Formats: sequence, structure tokens, C-alpha cells
Amino acid sequence: MTIPAGIVVLSAMKGTASSIEACIQRIAPRLVLAACTICAFPPTAAADLHPDDLIAPERRRDQFPKDFGYAAFPYPYRLPGIGSGLSLAAAAFNIADTYTDAYGIVFAGDVKGGAAGVGDIHLIPRTLILDLGYSAISKAAFQSYAQRGMNTGKDDFRLLEVGDTEYYGARMTATFLDRRLELHGAWYEGASRLKSIRDKEGNLILQALDPPRDRGHTTLLGARFDLTDDYTDPRRGLRLDITRTQSPPRGSGPDYFVMDYNTTAYIPFRRRDTLALNLLRSDAFVTRQGETDPAALQQQLGLNCAGVADPTQQQFCNEVIDTTIANNKFGTATSLGGFDRLRSYPQGRFKGAHTGFFGAEYRWNLTDERTPFDIFVMKSVRTSIQIAFFYETGVTSDTRSDLYARKSMRDSYGTGLRIVTASGVVLRGDVAHGKEGFNVAIFIGYPWEL
Repeated sequence: MTIPAGIVVLSAMKGTASSIEACIQRIAPRLVLAACTICAFPPTAAADLHPDDLIAPERRRDQFPKDFGYAAFPYPYRLPGIGSGLSLAAAAFNIADTYTDAYGIVFAGDVKGGAAGVGDIHLIPRTLILDLGYSAISKAAFQSYAQRGMNTGKDDFRLLEVGDTEYYGARMTATFLDRRLELHGAWYEGASRLKSIRDKEGNLILQALDPPRDRGHTTLLGARFDLTDDYTDPRRGLRLDITRTQSPPRGSGPDYFVMDYNTTAYIPFRRRDTLALNLLRSDAFVTRQGETDPAALQQQLGLNCAGVADPTQQQFCNEVIDTTIANNKFGTATSLGGFDRLRSYPQGRFKGAHTGFFGAEYRWNLTDERTPFDIFVMKSVRTSIQIAFFYETGVTSDTRSDLYARKSMRDSYGTGLRIVTASGVVLRGDVAHGKEGFNVAIFIGYPWEL
């Protein structure tokens, strides 16, 4: 089951030197990960491996399950950097002996709105799959830090309150060779309106005056090479995702695209456990810069920073403009923080034009069976209960030269509980700790996915 990003609410290379650098950036992470994988095999794990497993392990079950399931229950959410509250979620999986899923969720609390979608619509059975999603948010607030990169402190943020937000789109996936090779394309469109800037306590700094409703769209092209023993719950093998995401200019914004190279190795331990190692490199390539004049941007956003009497609050207002200028100049790669990478930090905590990330997660499978369950509000088939222990480190920067400076990197470590179902859904709760304290995230799906 694919969950569109809307539920979360919200390369132009020149010269020989640049081409060589690009090749190194693309190949080196895979070589490093391969070396780590070889070194990490202990005798007890390596003894169970067949030589063919290092190329493409045999799938251990059907990759297109049809087990029917449903769920309808209050769902407490906690999204670091966005907020918490109670939502009502409902979903049905593999409806009417098909592969199709449908879901809906209504948010209350710090986020107000809802989302709905239909996924795994097989236009060509087991080959061409369509996913559709829509969300509308009337209220949400996001943490916006004083600057991009890694040098801000825990409290160096203000809240950007947005509303009148909608997000919708579609994703098409062509899958071959028992889901070992996939090509996908997606188109998403959204709109939102900045309502106000508030301090970290929620006190009003500046109310936007007649702000425009900013609208834009994103296109995505990607490929997945899945040389693992299972698409949903891999325990051995290697997976590589390559994704190109482009967002044409929104108003006076930049024209840029992002290249993501995401590699994960799965190393078996004991009889049914696995160690997952993930390496991500993400880079933004700007083909045309956006507006960088502070006065012009204030006018477009409906802000007047000079009219704010308090010097501290005026500084907050100017920092919003400064981070907008940085995005318009450098673009923004995949961010760090939240429920996927550097989980001890808020969602989108660290932003920049270039991102590097490494994560390790030991998945201890307490059970490994097909156990039907029906508890009135939920019905499915449980295939595994996991306890996970993880460590992550990452860095993001607007310049490549600062990307892997150790002094700039941040770490997270923690533990989590997961329930894996036969219908392809992974229910996940994580507790992570880092330099700035603890964060708790409750979400759907494994971490590190693009």
C-alpha cells in the first residue's frame, strides 16, 4: 500500500571535472555500502547464504498478496515538527479479491483536515499499478528554523501557520520480474496560503495581509532495483532507488530538480532477524534562480517585516525571508528530521541543497507466522512483530564542500515497535534520542523509503 505524501501534510552539469565528480558521487556510496555489507557478515549469518543470494535472493512469498483486511479506529498521531492530536482513520485492503486498497483519515488537534486515496489499482494485473490521493488541510503549523544547514539550535525557530491547503496527485508504477525492477512516474499538485508567523510558543508575530494562495506542481520519475527476498519486508539482499524530482517555479521561486540515490542492504542474522544499512545522497540542481530581493519577496508573501515593532520578532520575520532567498538560490534537497531520517529531530529540521545520510537498523522479529486477527475495529493477517534498534547520522548543506564535515553531522538513535501485515502495511512507532532530546513518531511504513 502506498501512502501519498499529502497525508503527512503537510542536472545541468558542465565540463569534464563536473562529470567525473558526478560519477564518483553516484558510484562511491554503493561501493562503500558493499564494503560495509561484506565486513558485516558474521560467520553465523554468512553460513546460511547461498552464492546466488548475493545477486538476487529467492522471494520467500507471493509479492502480490490478496489477503483482505480493514481497519477503522481513532489514531493518535505525533509528527515531530508538525504537532500531535487525534485522528480517525479507516482503510480497506485488497478489496473484493483484488489488489486495490482504499483509505481515509480525518485530523483533529494541531492539524485540521483530512485525506483520502485509492491505491494499488492494477490497470494491468501485476504489471501496471495506479495510486491516487487527495488531502485538504485547513490548519497546520510548521517549524521554520533561523537558517538552513546544521548550525541552528533547538529553539531557533518560529512557526509558520498555513491554511487553505490542498494536495492531490497520481503515481503510476510499471513493475517487472516479480517486482525486482520498477519504473514509476508521479504528478502532484498543491496549493497553500501563509496565514501568520508565530514564535515558538505560538504567540502572533505577524499576520499576513491578503496573502496569495501559492500553487505549484511536482513531477517525479524513478526506478527501483529490488534484489531482496521480499518487497514489503526484506530480510536479505540489496535495494537501490534512483529518483528525479522536479518542481517548476512557483511564482518567483527557482527552477530546479533533485536527484536522490537511496541504497539499502539487508543482512540476515540468526534465523529471522535482519540488519538494514541505508545510504542516501540527495542533490539539488538549479537551472534558474528565483527571486532573491528581500523587498520583493515580502510584498509577494504579504509581509512587512519593517512594520514589526519588537526587534526580536522583526528578526524572526527577516529570517523567513532569508530562508526563502536561500531556497530560491540553491534549491532544496531531501531534508533530514522527522519520521524517516534523523528521527530524534522535528520534521524537515535540516534543509539544504545537498544531503548525505547513513542509517543502521537491527530488526528483531519476535514472531514470524501468518496469524489472522479480527478485533472488531481491525481485521487482517499478521506476519511479524518486530522490535527495532537504530542509529542514524546525517548532514545537509548548501555547498558540497561542507557536506561531510564531521563537526556538522547530527546523530539519532533509538528503538521502535512494528507490526507487519500480509496486506503490505507496516504499523510503526519509534522513540528516538539525539542531541536535542527525545522524539516520538507514530507512522505507517518502514523508514528510509523515498
